[in-house]
Amino acid sequence: MSTATLPPSAAPALPAGIAAAAPMPDIMPPVTPKKGFIGFLRRNPTIAIGSLLVLLMIFVAVFAPYLWTKDPTALAPAMRTREPAAQWWFGTDMLGRDVYSRVLYGTRVSLTVGFAVAICSSVVGLAIGLVSGFIRVADTVIMRIMDGLMSIPSILLAIALMALTRGSVGNVVLAITVAEIPRVSRLVRGVVLSLREQPYVDAAVAAGTRTPRIIIRHILPNTLAPLTVQATYICASAMIIEAILSFIGAGTPPIIPSWGNIMAEGRALWQVKPYIVFFPAVFLSITVLAVNLLGDGLRDALDPRMAKRL
Repeated sequence: MSTATLPPSAAPALPAGIAAAAPMPDIMPPVTPKKGFIGFLRRNPTIAIGSLLVLLMIFVAVFAPYLWTKDPTALAPAMRTREPAAQWWFGTDMLGRDVYSRVLYGTRVSLTVGFAVAICSSVVGLAIGLVSGFIRVADTVIMRIMDGLMSIPSILLAIALMALTRGSVGNVVLAITVAEIPRVSRLVRGVVLSLREQPYVDAAVAAGTRTPRIIIRHILPNTLAPLTVQATYICASAMIIEAILSFIGAGTPPIIPSWGNIMAEGRALWQVKPYIVFFPAVFLSITVLAVNLLGDGLRDALDPRMAKRL
């Protein structure tokens, strides 16, 4: 009879003078990762922090009229360049306008531009990338046009486009979107080039499936993860470009309270009244940081090679 089949009582006895140690207890019990939304946030703290900050900025933008603000365009020459105090939380600018109110209302402009550019450039760039990556005949022509646009820095291309139009939020969105489309299209094209060589795509082609159906059913779903991450970076970049355009006078009109306009109006008094530039700069930095944190967290969560495992 094999010893493997013997009961514990019938196991071979140890030699004399040798004692077997008792089984060691588990020092650290097995960890079972928590499931659900809370567990997802615990495994991805950057997503939690970034989402919280973005939601906070959205809350400020939506409820700005109810957060103890005044008319951001109201002039009060007698109250100009007042230091931050109980009456003026962020002080006043050179025209007596409340900086606190202008900064909070400026959140609307930056978020509108960032989200609009991210959505528009992602949709257009996705369509161009899908066609260019899967249809070889169109790849050469489309990518050469995209390469030509990418050879021009985004900010210079946006300035050139804004010089052809009048300053408005819509034109700023259009100018930045045109500058960001080539980057999205190249990203999607690279993903499609790797996907079209997969066996399931070859099987679909061999089965006689039409090209539009292959693109929509097999290629498109696999491009959404990297596209979502790229959209967050485009959103943050668009906010910075909008602030730059407004700062140099090529963006939104001066009557619109945007963070770039507020900093541009306060740069002449930077050495004596730095708070005029400081507060909108802090809000811009926090918003861009929040969006970038969200993008980094989504990249880690959606990329299986970089996913955190317990």
